Amino acid sequence: MTEDYDLFVIGAGPGGLAAAKQAAHYGARVAIAEANYLGGTCANLGCIPKKLMVYAADFAHYADASEGYGWSGDRPQFDWAKFVKARDQAMAQFRQNHERSLIQKGIRLIHDRAVLIDAHTVEIADQKITADKILLAVGSHPNKLNIPGIEHTVTSDKMFHLPQLPQKIAIIGGGYIGVEFASALRGFGTKVFVINNEHCILNGFDPAISNAIHNGLTQRGIEIACSTTVKEIIAGDRALQLTLSDHPTPITADLVLCAIGRTANLDNLGLERVGVEIDRDAIAVDAHSRTSQPNIFAVGDCTNRKQLTPVALSEGRAFADTIFGDYAWTVDYDSVPSAVCCRPEAASVGMTEPQAQAHFGEAAVRCYQSEFQPLFHSLSGQNEKALIKLVVNCSNDQVIGIHIVGDQAAEMLQGFALAMKKGVTKQEIDYTIGIHPSSAEEIFSMR
Repeated sequence: MTEDYDLFVIGAGPGGLAAAKQAAHYGARVAIAEANYLGGTCANLGCIPKKLMVYAADFAHYADASEGYGWSGDRPQFDWAKFVKARDQAMAQFRQNHERSLIQKGIRLIHDRAVLIDAHTVEIADQKITADKILLAVGSHPNKLNIPGIEHTVTSDKMFHLPQLPQKIAIIGGGYIGVEFASALRGFGTKVFVINNEHCILNGFDPAISNAIHNGLTQRGIEIACSTTVKEIIAGDRALQLTLSDHPTPITADLVLCAIGRTANLDNLGLERVGVEIDRDAIAVDAHSRTSQPNIFAVGDCTNRKQLTPVALSEGRAFADTIFGDYAWTVDYDSVPSAVCCRPEAASVGMTEPQAQAHFGEAAVRCYQSEFQPLFHSLSGQNEKALIKLVVNCSNDQVIGIHIVGDQAAEMLQGFALAMKKGVTKQEIDYTIGIHPSSAEEIFSMR
């Protein structure tokens, strides 16, 4: 029996789209189903609209800095509704571009939910479609705490559709999602209180990054309570009251955001019916994204790997190259760069200092760190600091971790991430000439 398609993809987020397009490039017959918006969480309810929100908030910061550069006059006022309209128009254009690209590549797009029936069959609106290979790229959804009053909170999905900005917000969670929203909203003038049950914000990043971001946020007026939990949320007449584990009196807020992580979208997908194995509430896969069923694969946030957009893209391309292009390769998860789009910004790749010491031993690891004032802030009147930290393996002088805090940290890290992946040594960095004046040149002068 000949299947309807060579590849059927469930989910049109970054991983699913990348895999579908790459497989079609090799001549495969491809269909992709998406019940919601094209582009997945990142393009619609995640990093893209959130970064636009960060950019919008930056103008207040630049307005403050401009006085030191000789600018004066009336300060413009921010209009949230106007920004939302412009942002949504841009997002709609992005989705149209995705759809146009699929059509150009001969990929069938089905705007509906697909469910697994057997190892080679999916069902969509009572229609059964067969495929030689099936790829699951169904993404994830935000988690919520199991505490009294949690129904009064919102998740990150709702943050992009607020009718107006809150005057005061409480954010439960000190990971990158909570920190990014805290930073952006503070830029708009909202009072922000971050509640984090771990001992520091951005736990898992290098301690230098965690400390620098903590200091930068508090300097901007954000209140942060670590090693603290929310016990109960009560809706009052005009505000929400949060009872905390180490606060004698409740705190109040107009809005409460629950940002404690995400879980794979596995419900009602038919995984049990076809025998796809689950591990840690996600789809278990091997190095080539193959599930426990030989012809069913999975990429992106629905798997038990890193939940990052560029990772999903790479997983999708690696899957298509391996299965349809006869070019087998796997994703390198040890050198995945990441960024926190807050103010100050942070970016990181490779091992943190504690990770390196645990792996190689304390005596085998040497760290180089520089904290300095960027040239821009010599006139801005803002006490902003930048930080660069290198983690080095003493046995071979290789740089195994790079951590940056400051303006354009993410853009700065891109080239250094490639250099680290290629095995750059500290001596090679020392002998490299940087661009002057720039913040990035500081990395070449740390002794």
